[in-house]
Amino acid sequence: MHAPVLVLKDSLKRESGTKVHHANIQASKAVADIIRTTLGPRSMLKMLLDAAGGIVVTNDGNAILRELDVAHPAAKSMIELSRTQDEEVGDGTTSVIVLAGEMLHVAEAFIDKNYHPTVICRAYNKCLEDAIAVLDKIAMTIDVKDRATMLGLVKSCIGTKFTSQFGDLIADLAIDATTIVGVELGQGLREVDIKKYIKVEKVPGGQLEDSKVLKGVMINKDVVAPGKMRRKIVNPRIILLDSPLEYKKGENQTNAELLKEEDWSVLLKMEEEYIENLCAQILKFKPDLVITEKGLSDLACHYFSKAGVSAIRRLRKTDNNRIAKASGAVIVNRPDELQESDVGTGAGLFEVRKIGDEFFAFIVECKDPKACTILLRGASKDLLNEVERNLQDAMSVARNIIKNPKLVPGGGATELTVSATLKQKSSSIEGVEKWPYEAAAVAFEAIPRTLAQNCGVNVIRTMTALQGKASYPYYHGSGENAWIGIDGNTGEITDMKERKIWDSYTVKAQAFKTAIEAACMLLRIDDIVSGIKKKQAPGAQGPSKPTIEQEGDADNENMIPE
Repeated sequence: MHAPVLVLKDSLKRESGTKVHHANIQASKAVADIIRTTLGPRSMLKMLLDAAGGIVVTNDGNAILRELDVAHPAAKSMIELSRTQDEEVGDGTTSVIVLAGEMLHVAEAFIDKNYHPTVICRAYNKCLEDAIAVLDKIAMTIDVKDRATMLGLVKSCIGTKFTSQFGDLIADLAIDATTIVGVELGQGLREVDIKKYIKVEKVPGGQLEDSKVLKGVMINKDVVAPGKMRRKIVNPRIILLDSPLEYKKGENQTNAELLKEEDWSVLLKMEEEYIENLCAQILKFKPDLVITEKGLSDLACHYFSKAGVSAIRRLRKTDNNRIAKASGAVIVNRPDELQESDVGTGAGLFEVRKIGDEFFAFIVECKDPKACTILLRGASKDLLNEVERNLQDAMSVARNIIKNPKLVPGGGATELTVSATLKQKSSSIEGVEKWPYEAAAVAFEAIPRTLAQNCGVNVIRTMTALQGKASYPYYHGSGENAWIGIDGNTGEITDMKERKIWDSYTVKAQAFKTAIEAACMLLRIDDIVSGIKKKQAPGAQGPSKPTIEQEGDADNENMIPE
């Protein structure tokens, strides 16, 4: 007799095979359908209730999916896709989900026909390679120094966003900011760190047109002693510290035994002298502005104001880093190690201004700032949040172009060309992979189709006309029709070059890769095993313990092999 087989009941539930594929595909399609209407310039906005009970109004795919609470693991992995896209290139978050959803949708028919998922994945990977090759062929290189082209490009990339009604404004802000923080790495490479060195300050009130890029840094702080310290300094000498300018308490509890009355005054005098020394070391360098991340005592404040030096305390580390980049100062840990080279002299103006009810310190007009602040003004908080999200996308687009200055046509033209080329190529593929390859080629049409749907035009007619034009050059041997696409505003079929509807090559390539690779990953799942116990109804018996059954009465479905 064989050894007994351990069967875990209740704690492990399995769904397997085709059932799982269908469940995964359905879940992914559900996620894609939620944000399908947010693709293109005529897209709809979504209103979301976030966890804190606030509302978010947006049509940014990533922002919508971030707030979704889904239970199905496949849907969760789809949501991760848009996050990946957002982290990598900052744009195309909606396209990626729509494309991945479509790739899975066309695979469903093959699963039903008992195609093996590995075969489908192999065809998809081949499809991806060929799609990227088509992208390389139709991409055109641009000159990053040409501002008009850059403006047109960033504008066409954020034309699908809510702020497109404000035209050049957001594109201008994005290009200015990314140009300021771009750092040459040599060998023609540029590094643009928009997360670290570009800060977006949202101040409700005023008009959106009042928004601007500051050549320097703005912080929500006032000087320590407003009456005594200067609030406006031209060409300030700036010292940045991350050490406290107050008396250091003992590391652990310190006991001092005072025998005479004078001892108390000696102790106080020591504290005062310590602070006086600290301030003297700093004032030796004749600064106009001292900024520290830590505390600053009243006594230090007195010495500074007596010397005519303005001081700001308890600044965020990130803000301090930005001020250092903008003014050329070096953040110093110990005042006694200060050197002349640590003093920042790059800023043209320090000024404290009142905006609304709050005071803001501006360190602006810097000579060669490598950090900047974008000041956004607007009517309401929700509006400002949406403008900020769109601005982040616009800056990412500008950064992508600076890093890789290549363009592909927008308005679904790229996808149509890829689709037509791959359909053409599928006829030369031998074996069983031919059909999934062809289906994946058709799946690329989901993007122009969705654009047409969101414009409100007749989808079938438009798509037929587009397919006719896209596949036309392959019978006539010319490749110029790669630029025929759909104008998302009017729904007309036009030349994307004329309408200046472009996309960044980096964004498109990343979207294709992410979508197809994710579709392959989901297709290769043939089992979902949940280790979560279901909650029992009150009054029911306690959870059943794992039982050991004999081989004869073990249920094959739940058997875990030895």
